[in-house]
Amino acid sequence: MTYSYKTMKTPVGELKIVASDRGLAAVLWENDDPKRVRLSPMVANKNHPVLLEAERQLRDYFAGKLKKFSLKFDPVGTDFQKDVWNALSTIPFGQTRSYAQIATQVGRPKAVRAVGAANGKNPISIIVPCHRVIGSNGKLTGFAGGLEVKEVLLNLESGKQ
Repeated sequence: MTYSYKTMKTPVGELKIVASDRGLAAVLWENDDPKRVRLSPMVANKNHPVLLEAERQLRDYFAGKLKKFSLKFDPVGTDFQKDVWNALSTIPFGQTRSYAQIATQVGRPKAVRAVGAANGKNPISIIVPCHRVIGSNGKLTGFAGGLEVKEVLLNLESGKQ
């Protein structure tokens, strides 16, 4: 399968959005580790309908006009990772959850570290809101876009911009 991609400038840096014909496959950071999300081959396509819609929704999100994304997804991952990513998608705008809460939600309450690893491999950053997952102590923890960006996104959603 060949993926289509385009880049877009945002308040948190340049993002590369990637899609298949089935849906959005990834939202990648400017300095993303290429081993974190492996998708290939990719071709630039500024007119792919999934990419155009993802870009529109991301712009609305950053403008404070969108609180819930509505896109079809086509992520590559294990069944467990996909369960975690589906759980992330249920975290309401402006709220956070702990890794332990997500582990319980996916039916694996002792798999907190595995949830953390799956969260770190989330290919659809921002839209599948892995930034809304924090430590049980309330502290910000790892994020592929960096902790400063995680804080920016959480502030955007809580109205603290």
